[in-house]
Amino acid sequence: MVDEHTYVIVGAGPAGLQLSYYLQRRGADYVTLESGDGPGGFFRHFPRHRRLISLNKVHVDSTDPEIRLRWDWNSLLNDSTDLLFPKFSDDYLPAADDLVRYLAEFQRSCQLNVRYRTTVDRITRTGDGFTVDTDTGAVRARCLVVATGWGLPYVPAIKGIDHAVGYEDMDVDPEVYAGKRVLIIGKGNSAFETASAILGKASMVHLASPRPLRLAWNTKHPGDVRGQYGAILDSYQFKTLHSVLDCTIDEIRPVDGRFQVAITYTHADGETAVLDYDAVLRCTGFRMDTALFDEQCRPDMVRDGRMPALRPDWQSSNIDGLYFAGTIAQARDVKHASSPFIDGFRYNLRTLSRILRERYHDVPLPFTTTPADATSLAKLILDRVNWSSALWTQFEYLCDVFVRDDATGDFHHYEEVPEDYAVERFGRAAHWYTVTLRWGRDDYGDVFAIDRHPTPERAAESAFIHPVIRRYRGPDCRAEQHLLEDLLAEWRRPDRHVEPLVAFLTANLTSAP
Repeated sequence: MVDEHTYVIVGAGPAGLQLSYYLQRRGADYVTLESGDGPGGFFRHFPRHRRLISLNKVHVDSTDPEIRLRWDWNSLLNDSTDLLFPKFSDDYLPAADDLVRYLAEFQRSCQLNVRYRTTVDRITRTGDGFTVDTDTGAVRARCLVVATGWGLPYVPAIKGIDHAVGYEDMDVDPEVYAGKRVLIIGKGNSAFETASAILGKASMVHLASPRPLRLAWNTKHPGDVRGQYGAILDSYQFKTLHSVLDCTIDEIRPVDGRFQVAITYTHADGETAVLDYDAVLRCTGFRMDTALFDEQCRPDMVRDGRMPALRPDWQSSNIDGLYFAGTIAQARDVKHASSPFIDGFRYNLRTLSRILRERYHDVPLPFTTTPADATSLAKLILDRVNWSSALWTQFEYLCDVFVRDDATGDFHHYEEVPEDYAVERFGRAAHWYTVTLRWGRDDYGDVFAIDRHPTPERAAESAFIHPVIRRYRGPDCRAEQHLLEDLLAEWRRPDRHVEPLVAFLTANLTSAP
């Protein structure tokens, strides 16, 4: 007898569990396959020094659970106040082991249909679905969702890279590096995590990659280098010989028990050098493992083969019915909002579950109806931007959509869909709006000394996160209204927020065809 399900999810990390939760809550026929004997296998080994970079701000002013989620970056969405991560840790930067413990309790409490100790060997296309061959038998899926997370390290094409020890295998005891010159290939968080751990032991630590360092306080992206690693940058500027290098690594050569590394500096008119190190560590991130896929259903990949190419609905760009979830499903939101992280993809997956329900069960994407009245629309829009944790976390990616019904004149309000998905889906509508939260994107010389212009007429120059409303005709954006930034992220002042928004909506509703 063939084991058949409408949905098969591969992987029981946080993404697999979150989607399982929504499918189960809606009574869907699904099974989640996991090779390990418990959920969250990635976090049982990574990060190597066992401290997360995802914030866990337990003490906040608001008692509203939705508002509190803005600063709870580790909880999965659910209806129980006892199944939130702050119940498991009150550390601002929590331990990875606490996340593993939380995920296990989430699966147990929600009684999610996860099959542990089930290794997927091969995925093939069969008919209008997929066959997933495992070490315990084949499973047939109408819809396949891959939530495996990063399966392999990303190894850059450097001559002699095999002489470097990977982040996944390196010794994490700082004493091993005492008195040694250490080259760390990479300048992301894993590289800085590693450098921070050995900074007080190694005689010299160099972090190297071709491109300049991306600091999270400049980019607003939580995956860029975080402020807690500032001691390394201090050490660089304070002439300790610890350094952050922009260079191409041309070759790594073992010589007499050490390593000679040939480099070409990025910003020095082609200057080259050969530097000596006692250890070379590779901290260059991860990539998705595509070996599971048969040639007929292998997804197209992007960004040096690290992640799958996606359509706006998180579906493979080239394989119909194959979806991706979690950190590997970030191709349309790379280095931007929080799609690689729990606090972002938990909202993506809530929306994905609605999209899947529409496709496979003919249940329309949910919406509410609101009259085409500028004052009423403005109130609803301001209620949403002041309350939604999804719009807050997934800034400039997820949006609320208001589409005018030409038959009634009212607006259909859809919550929390990707903006590019909205353009694809509603791009034939004559009159519709998106509502997002956005940052100012100008290149500020000093992000801690930005001149502000707190008048509604200059709201588009806001540097801090603030609401932006766009009016579309078909696929084209015809008008845009920014509302002034606010230190406490409260956008309700009559003169700064309510009146400018009402005026914008009135003008556009009046001029609409």
